Amino acid sequence: MFLANITNKISTCGARFAQIRSLSLTQFSSSIAPTFGEYDTKTYTIDKINPSEGKFNKVLIANRGEIACRVMKTCRAMGIKTVAVHSDVDSNALHVRMADEAVCVGPAPTSESYLRADKILDAVKQTGAEAVHPGYGFLSENTHFAAQLAENGVTFIGPNSKAILDMGDKIHSKKIATNAKVNMIPGFDGEITDEKHCVEIANKIGYPVMIKASAGGGGKGMRVAWNDKECVSGYRLSKQEAKSSFGDDRMLVEKFIDNPRHIEVQVLCDKHGNAIYLNERECSIQRRNQKVIEEAPSSFVDPDMRKRMGEQAVQLAKAVGYDSAGTVEFLVDSQKNFYFLEMNTRLQVEHPITEQITHIDIVQQMLRVAYGHKLNIKQSDVGIHGWAFESRVYAEDPYKGFGLPSVGRLTKYEEPSSRIQGIRCDSGIREGSEISIYYDPLICKLVSYGKDRNEALDRLREALDNYVIRGVTHNISLHRDIIDEENFRKGNITTKYLQKTYPEGFKGTQLNKKEELHLAALSGILFAKKDARAQKFTNYKVLKNPFMKTYRYIVQHGEKGQENFRTFEVVVDFENGDANKATTKVNGQEIKISGNTDLSQSVLRLNVGDESITTQIHSKKPGKICLIYKGSPFNMTIYPKVVTEYLQHIKERPKLDLSSVVLAPMPGAIKNVKVKEGDMVAEGQELVVIEAMKMQNSLLAGKTGKVKSVNCKVGSTVDEGETLIILE
Repeated sequence: MFLANITNKISTCGARFAQIRSLSLTQFSSSIAPTFGEYDTKTYTIDKINPSEGKFNKVLIANRGEIACRVMKTCRAMGIKTVAVHSDVDSNALHVRMADEAVCVGPAPTSESYLRADKILDAVKQTGAEAVHPGYGFLSENTHFAAQLAENGVTFIGPNSKAILDMGDKIHSKKIATNAKVNMIPGFDGEITDEKHCVEIANKIGYPVMIKASAGGGGKGMRVAWNDKECVSGYRLSKQEAKSSFGDDRMLVEKFIDNPRHIEVQVLCDKHGNAIYLNERECSIQRRNQKVIEEAPSSFVDPDMRKRMGEQAVQLAKAVGYDSAGTVEFLVDSQKNFYFLEMNTRLQVEHPITEQITHIDIVQQMLRVAYGHKLNIKQSDVGIHGWAFESRVYAEDPYKGFGLPSVGRLTKYEEPSSRIQGIRCDSGIREGSEISIYYDPLICKLVSYGKDRNEALDRLREALDNYVIRGVTHNISLHRDIIDEENFRKGNITTKYLQKTYPEGFKGTQLNKKEELHLAALSGILFAKKDARAQKFTNYKVLKNPFMKTYRYIVQHGEKGQENFRTFEVVVDFENGDANKATTKVNGQEIKISGNTDLSQSVLRLNVGDESITTQIHSKKPGKICLIYKGSPFNMTIYPKVVTEYLQHIKERPKLDLSSVVLAPMPGAIKNVKVKEGDMVAEGQELVVIEAMKMQNSLLAGKTGKVKSVNCKVGSTVDEGETLIILE
């Protein structure tokens, strides 16, 4: 696979620590690189390439994961060679395999690798790359990095450094937007100096207020405060997050618009004064100010509003001398008044849905513009063709605060794009990939496209049901539940959608009576099939066709003592000995099921009565099976009916009281420990602050009591479930 340079092989694979820490180059043979991430014309919308038009020969992508892979696909289609950079733990990542060349830029922590502008610049010099595409995050909005590249004669595939500086500073950007006659949110134009100043300004503006980092983005470094107490804690936590994520802890405060929509406008500008807008994206479904599901266009925006928003976005872009792809974000109230939020001076995470409905490859346009070409698209060329959704599939637990990060290895991974029409998967992982504590836990941007909103939603539903992910916890269950929820289907959404729809947190798919019976019947069939096969080999002389036999089971779902606990009596008869056709009776109700119920399959597509359902077999053990239905896991316990009389004699284990124990909800680093041994604490008091994927989370006391022991310290790394504090 690799060229015969043993030094480069060893360093890139991470076998020698000394070499890992220094720059190392690995070249891949041409027979390997094209086998990954081919440019799919069915899902990507690259514009017609002019073969006589000048272009870069080699581009370095200063990023990782799905966005690095995404940029490489367009580069390859344009005939541009690519260079990947990677940390030591990413040495076998998909973006490294896709690139023509790869350079190791340091250890796993981003501060020692992907955020090291000097190492990225060294990689550029080493490989002879003419330009750098930063993707999003990391150095994508770093003015010093863009300026460094320019000083070294390397093109930054993004806006000029002045535009990044002007729009990256939220305090300064507001002044520019005001002068450009863009609608503004009431707020304080200056920089907040300390907690006392923050409270003072908040009281002048009037609660609620939004406290956020001047250099922030991606939902990091921002908090909503409804009173002085929340203002103090919100300022402190946001400032810490801002320092950790952006290296800039300047803060600002503005009026918080309750229950708004978050709608953004994509702009494209060149270096010749041309600027257009590519319509809007609806990004209101959010958790912790980070987007979950996006769509384009917005069902809330009418043609006149679209035109006004687009024109204001272009006014701002021209006012700042913008010359690349960018996004102007707005908050929109229920009366369709829209207010400037910020401008993201980079390629946006959710750009694929704009590409799908406009048939414009935004990455290609960035490459053309950076090379110096004029836009080859006029505003009148931009239309809306159909509808698109993007579902951000993360390795996170949606049952814990709508998504605490999960880490681990993908033991099984099957994307649905090859099986379902109108589905695009932008991912940077494959089966066997590791989801690391060091980086964003994004698995894939699952994009659906259809002629209208309903068709796009139906395709997204089918794709989520067929998406197979094993080895890490993921948020498909939350996405699957959202897209079937009535208000979402009607487009009645705001940035408070998740809190209002799930006021007590997301609890997983709630089965109706019919669905409960269907899963019980399916569980019975799967075990009957397993038992029949076992009998076929052990008693073949007695029973030539074990599928002619009647099987009887008790199927239980849920946990005893809980509201969702159910017990079913299931009788299974295979029709004429056919293992793929069965008539079941669940608590006396007849249910016919047909289809391939092979236990070796990950996904089962079955006819249940007069309905078609899709379910997955997540895991199976003696007497137990875990089925995934609508993205949620359902643990079923199954045993032959004849053993029922024995169960009443089995004692249940007493449940543990965990209110006196504070456990790490995720792998992470301890940022603050607020108590010491012997302290008295009240229920709900903040005890520990843990950071994972650059997001800080407060851990609270589960009861009032005395601190018996503190088992962690600031700076230490902890695993999920690790005991941090014990209360008496």
